[in-house]
Order: sequence, then structure tokens, then C-alpha cells
Amino acid sequence: MSSVPLSVYLVLALVLFCIGLFGALTKRNTVIVLISVELMLNAVNLNLVAFSKYGVNPSITGQIFSLFTITVAAAEVAVGLAILIALHRNKKTVNIDDINIMKK
Repeated sequence: MSSVPLSVYLVLALVLFCIGLFGALTKRNTVIVLISVELMLNAVNLNLVAFSKYGVNPSITGQIFSLFTITVAAAEVAVGLAILIALHRNKKTVNIDDINIMKK
């Protein structure tokens, strides 16, 4: 059994979070923004699991919090896609700049 150090998990989580943050801040497609938010949540989950294994007191609590985060992320995707489909039916676009519900 190979032992991967904690720093590898942290660097991978940092890369995932930075890619997600870049996508959420620069892209104008709503679907890409939702995927970027999911990448950031996966980076957080990776940190939770890594710290639950390599922390000061290794326990299962980080993995349990990770399961709760995955559940919340699944609900967020379902609600986000439902809103996106409703906006696409009304506005005929998925571009964030074109979707402004305050103006007609």
C-alpha cells in the first residue's frame, strides 16, 4: 500500500479550485459556470477527506461532511438546471450577460 503525502492532495485541490474559480469568473455560459462551481465543491470535498485521513486526530468526520457537501451539490445542480431551463424557454439564451430578468 503506497502512502501519498498530504501535500499532494492539497495541491490537487488547489488546482481544481483555481480552475473552477477561473471558469466561474470568466465564462459567460451558465452551464459552464455551474460546472465550475461543482469543480470548486469537489476541491473542498478533497480537502475534507484528506484532512480527515491525515489530520491531527484522524477520524471519519471529514468524510461525513464530504457526503453532506455532495448531497447539497446535487440539489444545487438540480435547482440550477431547472432555473436555467426555465430561463432558456423565456429568453432563448444561456448567456449570463443576456439574462436580465428585471428588463423586458
